[in-house]
Amino acid sequence: MTPPTPRSDPTDSPAGSPPELSKAEESPSSRWSFAVTVLCDIVLPVGLYYVLRAAGADEITALLLSGSAPALHTLHSAIRHRRLDAVGVFTLALLLVSAGASLMTSDPRIALARNGLFTALAGVWLLVTLFTARPFTYQALRTLLSGRTAALEKLWETDAAFRRVWRGLTVLWGVGLLCDALLRLILAYTLPVDTVPALDGALYAVSWIVLQIITQVVLYRTHTLTKIFGDRVPGRRAFSPAGTDESRAR
Repeated sequence: MTPPTPRSDPTDSPAGSPPELSKAEESPSSRWSFAVTVLCDIVLPVGLYYVLRAAGADEITALLLSGSAPALHTLHSAIRHRRLDAVGVFTLALLLVSAGASLMTSDPRIALARNGLFTALAGVWLLVTLFTARPFTYQALRTLLSGRTAALEKLWETDAAFRRVWRGLTVLWGVGLLCDALLRLILAYTLPVDTVPALDGALYAVSWIVLQIITQVVLYRTHTLTKIFGDRVPGRRAFSPAGTDESRAR
Protein backbone atom coordinates (compact mmCIF):
# COMPACT_ATOMS: atom_id res chain seq x y z
CA MET A 1 0.00 0.00 0.00
CA THR A 2 1.30 3.42 -0.90
CA PRO A 3 -0.24 6.59 0.45
CA PRO A 4 -1.54 9.38 -1.72
CA THR A 5 1.20 11.96 -1.85
CA PRO A 6 1.23 15.67 -2.63
CA ARG A 7 1.47 16.86 -6.19
CA SER A 8 0.76 20.09 -7.93
CA ASP A 9 -0.11 18.77 -11.40
CA PRO A 10 -3.37 20.18 -12.74
CA THR A 11 -4.73 16.71 -13.20
CA ASP A 12 -3.77 15.64 -9.72
CA SER A 13 -5.04 18.54 -7.65
CA PRO A 14 -5.47 18.26 -3.92
CA ALA A 15 -8.59 16.63 -2.63
CA GLY A 16 -11.39 18.98 -1.87
CA SER A 17 -11.38 22.70 -2.54
CA PRO A 18 -12.26 26.08 -1.18
CA PRO A 19 -15.81 27.35 -1.73
CA GLU A 20 -16.95 26.87 -5.27
CA LEU A 21 -17.68 29.97 -7.32
CA SER A 22 -17.74 28.38 -10.72
CA LYS A 23 -16.83 25.00 -12.09
CA ALA A 24 -14.31 26.63 -14.37
CA GLU A 25 -12.25 27.74 -11.38
CA GLU A 26 -11.50 24.20 -10.30
CA SER A 27 -9.50 21.54 -12.07
CA PRO A 28 -12.32 19.46 -13.63
CA SER A 29 -10.56 16.17 -13.05
CA SER A 30 -9.31 16.82 -9.51
CA ARG A 31 -12.08 14.98 -7.69
CA TRP A 32 -12.05 12.02 -10.06
CA SER A 33 -8.24 11.85 -9.91
CA PHE A 34 -8.28 11.87 -6.11
CA ALA A 35 -10.97 9.17 -5.98
CA VAL A 36 -8.97 6.93 -8.33
CA THR A 37 -5.84 7.51 -6.26
CA VAL A 38 -7.61 6.54 -3.02
CA LEU A 39 -9.05 3.44 -4.69
CA CYS A 40 -5.78 2.26 -6.25
CA ASP A 41 -3.38 3.27 -3.49
CA ILE A 42 -5.42 2.51 -0.36
CA VAL A 43 -8.68 0.61 -0.80
CA LEU A 44 -7.54 -1.93 -3.41
CA PRO A 45 -4.21 -2.86 -1.75
CA VAL A 46 -5.85 -3.37 1.66
CA GLY A 47 -8.67 -5.45 0.19
CA LEU A 48 -6.31 -7.44 -1.99
CA TYR A 49 -4.05 -8.24 0.96
CA TYR A 50 -6.86 -9.82 2.97
CA VAL A 51 -8.26 -11.66 -0.07
CA LEU A 52 -4.84 -13.19 -0.71
CA ARG A 53 -4.40 -14.11 2.95
CA ALA A 54 -7.83 -15.77 2.95
CA ALA A 55 -6.76 -17.69 -0.16
CA GLY A 56 -3.75 -19.09 1.72
CA ALA A 57 -0.95 -16.73 0.63
CA ASP A 58 1.78 -16.05 3.17
CA GLU A 59 2.30 -12.58 4.62
CA ILE A 60 5.17 -11.50 2.37
CA THR A 61 3.47 -12.73 -0.82
CA ALA A 62 0.22 -10.99 0.10
CA LEU A 63 2.01 -7.73 0.92
CA LEU A 64 4.08 -7.74 -2.26
CA LEU A 65 1.16 -8.58 -4.54
CA SER A 66 -1.12 -6.03 -2.89
CA GLY A 67 1.63 -3.45 -3.42
CA SER A 68 1.38 -4.01 -7.17
CA ALA A 69 -1.80 -1.90 -7.36
CA PRO A 70 -0.04 1.41 -6.57
CA ALA A 71 2.83 0.44 -8.86
CA LEU A 72 0.45 -0.24 -11.75
CA HIS A 73 -1.38 3.00 -11.03
CA THR A 74 1.90 4.91 -11.23
CA LEU A 75 2.83 3.25 -14.51
CA HIS A 76 -0.63 3.91 -15.94
CA SER A 77 -0.36 7.60 -15.03
CA ALA A 78 3.10 7.80 -16.58
CA ILE A 79 1.88 6.26 -19.83
CA ARG A 80 -1.28 8.37 -19.89
CA HIS A 81 0.56 11.66 -19.33
CA ARG A 82 3.62 10.48 -21.27
CA ARG A 83 5.99 11.30 -18.46
CA LEU A 84 7.24 9.76 -15.23
CA ASP A 85 8.00 12.45 -12.67
CA ALA A 86 10.36 12.21 -9.71
CA VAL A 87 7.58 11.15 -7.36
CA GLY A 88 6.58 8.33 -9.69
CA VAL A 89 10.16 7.14 -10.02
CA PHE A 90 10.59 7.23 -6.26
CA THR A 91 7.34 5.34 -5.69
CA LEU A 92 8.37 2.52 -8.01
CA ALA A 93 11.89 2.44 -6.60
CA LEU A 94 10.61 2.25 -3.03
CA LEU A 95 8.22 -0.58 -3.89
CA LEU A 96 10.99 -2.53 -5.62
CA VAL A 97 13.55 -1.96 -2.86
CA SER A 98 11.13 -2.88 -0.08
CA ALA A 99 10.04 -5.97 -2.03
CA GLY A 100 13.63 -7.06 -2.53
CA ALA A 101 14.53 -6.42 1.11
CA SER A 102 11.46 -8.33 2.33
CA LEU A 103 12.32 -11.33 0.16
CA MET A 104 15.98 -11.36 1.19
CA THR A 105 15.27 -11.03 4.90
CA SER A 106 11.94 -12.92 4.93
CA ASP A 107 10.63 -10.05 7.05
CA PRO A 108 7.17 -8.77 6.06
CA ARG A 109 7.56 -5.81 8.42
CA ILE A 110 9.96 -4.18 5.99
CA ALA A 111 7.16 -4.08 3.42
CA LEU A 112 4.83 -2.64 6.05
CA ALA A 113 7.35 0.02 7.08
CA ARG A 114 7.68 1.45 3.57
CA ASN A 115 4.43 3.41 4.05
CA GLY A 116 5.88 5.18 7.05
CA LEU A 117 9.08 5.94 5.14
CA PHE A 118 7.22 7.33 2.17
CA THR A 119 4.98 9.47 4.38
CA ALA A 120 8.01 10.83 6.24
CA LEU A 121 9.72 11.80 3.00
CA ALA A 122 6.53 13.47 1.78
CA GLY A 123 6.39 15.46 5.03
CA VAL A 124 10.02 16.51 4.67
CA TRP A 125 9.37 17.54 1.07
CA LEU A 126 6.48 19.79 2.12
CA LEU A 127 8.67 21.45 4.73
CA VAL A 128 11.46 21.94 2.18
CA THR A 129 9.05 23.96 0.00
CA LEU A 130 9.01 26.57 2.78
CA PHE A 131 12.43 27.61 1.51
CA THR A 132 11.21 28.06 -2.07
CA ALA A 133 9.39 31.04 -3.57
CA ARG A 134 5.99 29.47 -2.94
CA PRO A 135 5.19 26.82 -0.27
CA PHE A 136 3.35 23.70 -1.35
CA THR A 137 -0.09 24.52 0.08
CA TYR A 138 -0.15 27.79 -1.83
CA GLN A 139 0.90 26.01 -5.02
CA ALA A 140 -1.94 23.55 -4.44
CA LEU A 141 -4.39 26.43 -4.00
CA ARG A 142 -3.32 27.95 -7.31
CA THR A 143 -3.81 24.60 -9.01
CA LEU A 144 -7.32 24.29 -7.60
CA LEU A 145 -8.24 27.85 -8.52
CA SER A 146 -6.39 28.20 -11.80
CA GLY A 147 -8.88 30.83 -12.94
CA ARG A 148 -7.86 33.08 -10.05
CA THR A 149 -4.10 32.86 -10.41
CA ALA A 150 -3.66 36.61 -10.98
CA ALA A 151 -5.75 37.53 -7.94
CA LEU A 152 -3.96 34.97 -5.77
CA GLU A 153 -0.56 36.23 -6.87
CA LYS A 154 -1.58 39.79 -6.05
CA LEU A 155 -2.60 38.69 -2.56
CA TRP A 156 0.65 36.78 -2.16
CA GLU A 157 2.75 39.78 -3.18
CA THR A 158 0.88 42.41 -1.14
CA ASP A 159 -0.54 40.65 1.95
CA ALA A 160 1.97 39.40 4.52
CA ALA A 161 -0.79 37.79 6.62
CA PHE A 162 -1.95 35.82 3.56
CA ARG A 163 1.58 34.52 3.05
CA ARG A 164 1.86 33.55 6.71
CA VAL A 165 -1.33 31.49 6.49
CA TRP A 166 -0.10 29.34 3.62
CA ARG A 167 3.36 28.94 5.08
CA GLY A 168 1.74 27.95 8.37
CA LEU A 169 -0.51 25.42 6.66
CA THR A 170 2.50 23.95 4.89
CA VAL A 171 4.18 23.50 8.29
CA LEU A 172 0.95 21.94 9.61
CA TRP A 173 0.72 19.36 6.84
CA GLY A 174 4.46 18.67 6.80
CA VAL A 175 4.63 18.05 10.54
CA GLY A 176 1.33 16.18 10.39
CA LEU A 177 2.74 13.78 7.81
CA LEU A 178 5.85 13.22 9.92
CA CYS A 179 3.69 12.34 12.94
CA ASP A 180 1.61 10.06 10.72
CA ALA A 181 4.81 8.38 9.51
CA LEU A 182 5.99 7.74 13.05
CA LEU A 183 2.68 6.10 13.93
CA ARG A 184 2.94 3.87 10.85
CA LEU A 185 6.39 2.68 11.82
CA ILE A 186 5.19 1.93 15.34
CA LEU A 187 2.26 -0.05 13.94
CA ALA A 188 4.51 -1.92 11.51
CA TYR A 189 6.92 -3.13 14.19
CA THR A 190 4.69 -3.64 17.23
CA LEU A 191 1.39 -5.17 16.01
CA PRO A 192 0.62 -8.53 14.38
CA VAL A 193 1.34 -8.31 10.66
CA ASP A 194 -2.22 -9.17 9.61
CA THR A 195 -3.58 -6.33 11.73
CA VAL A 196 -1.44 -3.59 10.26
CA PRO A 197 -2.81 -3.21 6.69
CA ALA A 198 -6.33 -2.38 7.88
CA LEU A 199 -5.09 0.03 10.55
CA ASP A 200 -2.65 1.53 8.08
CA GLY A 201 -5.48 2.30 5.67
CA ALA A 202 -7.68 3.71 8.45
CA LEU A 203 -4.87 5.98 9.58
CA TYR A 204 -4.95 7.74 6.21
CA ALA A 205 -8.55 8.77 6.82
CA VAL A 206 -7.94 9.83 10.43
CA SER A 207 -4.87 11.90 9.57
CA TRP A 208 -6.59 13.57 6.63
CA ILE A 209 -9.71 14.44 8.64
CA VAL A 210 -7.74 15.90 11.56
CA LEU A 211 -5.50 17.99 9.31
CA GLN A 212 -8.49 19.04 7.23
CA ILE A 213 -10.43 20.28 10.25
CA ILE A 214 -7.47 22.30 11.50
CA THR A 215 -6.98 23.72 8.00
CA GLN A 216 -10.60 24.82 7.76
CA VAL A 217 -10.48 26.45 11.21
CA VAL A 218 -7.34 28.38 10.23
CA LEU A 219 -8.84 29.54 6.92
CA TYR A 220 -12.01 30.66 8.70
CA ARG A 221 -10.40 32.41 11.66
CA THR A 222 -7.87 34.27 9.50
CA HIS A 223 -10.58 35.36 6.99
CA THR A 224 -8.42 33.94 4.21
CA LEU A 225 -11.41 32.66 2.24
CA THR A 226 -12.99 36.11 2.35
CA LYS A 227 -9.79 37.59 0.97
CA ILE A 228 -9.91 35.14 -1.93
CA PHE A 229 -13.64 35.14 -2.66
CA GLY A 230 -14.87 38.38 -1.15
CA ASP A 231 -18.35 38.10 0.33
CA ARG A 232 -19.31 35.29 -2.04
CA VAL A 233 -18.58 32.24 0.08
CA PRO A 234 -21.40 29.75 -0.68
CA GLY A 235 -21.58 26.22 0.72
CA ARG A 236 -18.04 25.78 1.93
CA ARG A 237 -16.05 22.90 0.57
CA ALA A 238 -12.88 21.51 2.04
CA PHE A 239 -9.40 22.48 1.00
CA SER A 240 -6.56 20.01 1.35
CA PRO A 241 -3.02 19.94 0.03
CA ALA A 242 -2.78 16.22 0.30
CA GLY A 243 -4.11 14.37 -2.66
CA THR A 244 -2.63 13.08 -5.75
CA ASP A 245 -1.67 10.52 -7.82
CA GLU A 246 1.02 10.45 -5.63
CA SER A 247 -0.20 11.22 -2.98
CA ARG A 248 1.68 7.81 -3.54
CA ALA A 249 4.94 8.47 -2.11
CA ARG A 250 5.11 7.20 1.21
